[in-house]
Formats: sequence, C-alpha cells, structure tokens
Amino acid sequence: MASFIKTLPASWYCSPPLYQLERRAVFLKAWYLLGPVTRFQTIGEKVEYEIAQIKLTVCRNSEDPRDINVYAGQDDIELRSYLTDTGLLFSTISENAPSFHEFFPDLEPLLATVDFTKLPYRRSIKYEGKFNWKTMVDGYQECLHCQYTHPLFSIYYPPTFYTVYNHKNFSQHIADPKKREDGLFLYFFPNCTLNVYGGGMSSFRVCPTEKPGITRMEFDYYHKETGNKFEDYFKFVRQVAMEDYELCEKAQENLEKGVYTEGILNPVKETGVAFYQQRVLDLVCLQHESERRQLPTMTTPNNSHHVARSNLVEPATS
Repeated sequence: MASFIKTLPASWYCSPPLYQLERRAVFLKAWYLLGPVTRFQTIGEKVEYEIAQIKLTVCRNSEDPRDINVYAGQDDIELRSYLTDTGLLFSTISENAPSFHEFFPDLEPLLATVDFTKLPYRRSIKYEGKFNWKTMVDGYQECLHCQYTHPLFSIYYPPTFYTVYNHKNFSQHIADPKKREDGLFLYFFPNCTLNVYGGGMSSFRVCPTEKPGITRMEFDYYHKETGNKFEDYFKFVRQVAMEDYELCEKAQENLEKGVYTEGILNPVKETGVAFYQQRVLDLVCLQHESERRQLPTMTTPNNSHHVARSNLVEPATS
C-alpha cells in the first residue's frame, strides 16, 4: 500500500522555539527576491526590507540601473546579492547561505522568458496578518481552494488544469500545462513569490515576526500601464490577496485551537505543499541534529520520523 504524505503538525505553526529553529535552519540559509531593477529608481535612495528580523537596505549608486548594492541594516555591511540578466535582484541575509546558483541551479533559464526591466514600479503595500508564515505559503502552493475562494481568478485560470512543477528551492505554477507561456507564477523557497500576467507583475514576501501567529505581508506591484488600466489590474490582484488573507486567518485560528492537528496531502493537487513542507522539515531536522551534537547533554526526542515532526524542541542556547 502506498504511503501517504502528511502535513507538518499544527505545533509547527504555533511554537516560538520552533520558529527560532526555522530561522536558523531555513531563513538564514536562503536567497530572497527583492524586485526588478525598476523598483530602485532614484540614485541614492534607500529601499528598506526586513526578513526574519534582519533589516536590509538596497541602494542604487549611479545612472546604471544595475549598479545596486544590498546592505545589512544600518551597519553598511554589504550582503551578497545577485542580479539576473533580465533584471531581477536577489539577496542573502547572512553568510550562512550558499551561492545563488547552488540555491537556484535551474532558475535563470525560466526567468529569461521575461524582460523585467520593462515593467515599471507602481506601488507597494504591507500589513500584518494573524497567521504563521507557512499558513500563507500552504495556500499559495496549491489551488484546491481556488475555485471556491477565488471565483474571479478561477475564470481566467481554471483549477482543473492547474499544475505545479517543483525544482530545487522553487516551484513553477502552470495554469494550463498546454499553455506554459500564459503567465509566469513562481514560488521561491522559503517565502517569496513572483506573478507575471495581465500586463503587470506582482510579488510578495511572507515575512515572519518573532510571534509565530503573526506574519507581515509585503506586496510590490509593477505594470506597463498607468491610470485606470493599472488600477483595474491592482483591484483584481488585491481581491485575490485579501481572499487568501481571510482564509489564512481562519486556518491559523483552527491550528491554534487544536481543531486541526495533522492531515494527508492530495498526492496530485498538493505536490507544491508537500515539496516545500518537506524542505522545511529536512532543514529543521538537520539543524536540530547539528545543534544537538554541539550540546551533547541536552535532552532530545528520539529519531523516529513522527517524533521529529511533532516534538522538535529548540536547544537551550543559540
């Protein structure tokens, strides 16, 4: 009998010590999409970000739109960044991350299909939601809920044909496998997305706070058009975003109340969720084991897969 893929336990969405372990295991070792070069329009202007309690500053230095540096906070410590040939800026938040091409070995050919330098920056918004960062990623990585939660989006992109192709540290979402050129929808592990369709582009970062039940959402919007055409696009994508927001808050409430503890993932429709959750699980378990070896006297759970998923604890010291 084939084994079923289980979700991460509800405790992984509610535990402060678990988030701190995720922070060391996942967030400090990843690369993050900050935006296309059009996001950084003014020479000398500092565009600020915060990812996993690390503050970043991006600065354009000259008339050359590719002359961009990323710094940690206000310490002026330059971080490793990478600008793709088509104009997308990625950055690390610590020295623990591997190289860009090791983290995303097969990403650039896909990004080469869009000239991101031709998409003008229009608007950014941010706000907090009462849900764990993984609650939002769960929703993005599958479309079983789309027909019911996103009725307008489903008219243009029917979930019947929706497919997710998983690569190393990113996923490509295809609305119709027979029409791969119809939009570009990408998830970058662990918490960034890129959505190019309808003449525009939106991206968002799912930024965890120190409280596992609170997440800050950051959205950036780009479009070839201004005025009413952009506003129509903006209204459409914001409707989809707020539908997800409401769904995530309700899901998180059930997680925290114990209504939902652990479940089975659909082996066809939820491969994107299984992919990223397994990546989180593997990295957290690896980090936990590494820290356990450095603290041989601490009490640790046994090595069974079930206990590793549900009872991981943070070492006594960082």
